[in-house]
Amino acid sequence: MKILVTGASGFIGSFIVEEALRRGFETWAAVRGSSSREYLRDERIHFLELNLSSKEQLMEQLRGKDFDYVVHAAGVTKCLDKADFHRINTEGTRHLIDAIMAVSMPIRLFIFISSLSIFGAIREQQPYEEIRESDTPQPNTEYGRSKLAAEQYLASTSLPYVILRPTGVYGPREKDYFIMAKSIKQHSDFAVGFKPQDITFVYVQDVVQAVFLALEKGKTGRKYFLSDGQVYRSTTFSNLIHEALGRPWWIRITAPVWVLRLVTFFGEHIGRLTGKVTALNNDKYNILKQRNWRCDIQPAIEELGYAPQYDLQRGVSETIRWYQENHWL
Repeated sequence: MKILVTGASGFIGSFIVEEALRRGFETWAAVRGSSSREYLRDERIHFLELNLSSKEQLMEQLRGKDFDYVVHAAGVTKCLDKADFHRINTEGTRHLIDAIMAVSMPIRLFIFISSLSIFGAIREQQPYEEIRESDTPQPNTEYGRSKLAAEQYLASTSLPYVILRPTGVYGPREKDYFIMAKSIKQHSDFAVGFKPQDITFVYVQDVVQAVFLALEKGKTGRKYFLSDGQVYRSTTFSNLIHEALGRPWWIRITAPVWVLRLVTFFGEHIGRLTGKVTALNNDKYNILKQRNWRCDIQPAIEELGYAPQYDLQRGVSETIRWYQENHWL
């Protein structure tokens, strides 16, 4: 079996590549010419440079290839220009799908890694209820809107597909949650909002598990939420990081939402001035102020046999250990 993984040099994609190799797939890693190959050093990996910004170039790059499966994990979660979310996440996906169909590649299944963020701030009345597949998406971020548009385009085609919608994905190699770990090691923790917040997470290896279960058992057109099956308080993640770091002294600051609005407003403008993408941007404001991140993973459990292996305590412990062993912390 031949599998193509886009975004193979990224956080989630690199773990998908590793699992594909472990399972004996002929594994192709789609990368850009400028992509780091730090986590793609296995000599069994076949590399394919793809230009997702051009359908025509993609057709040339894919012509003659005969992949059984395509896992589309390429995308961006933060950008200097909000138009880039749609250029990369939406149009990039559209171009890839169009090119696959144009060269008549007979793939068995296309797996699209989407996000719970396509639903935005819904079911926010307490007590919070799980977001379900039957709910109407109301994305409140450019990231969410770009992922939803990609989903909708994929659903409009004849390509056999399954969509996975993970909540907050964390684990080794991840850089955004790492910022929190670095801050706690430096003795400070910052929380936002006084209204109760229900948060969900999923460890990267459980996302990978779901990908390969979908390849085996997924029915075309299905869309699955992914979490570890637990719901956490807003402080649980930082508490577990603090514990894994050996409980350094720290100061925890809980600020009103309007303070976060100021921080992300200036963070985005500073990013534009310096040309450096920052995690503290306008999209992040809407994500952090959202109170309900519950989601219904029962369909993934029943239909795919999805069984999360990592609760937050185990996942955070392994993540912090990796950060330390690799000298990030």
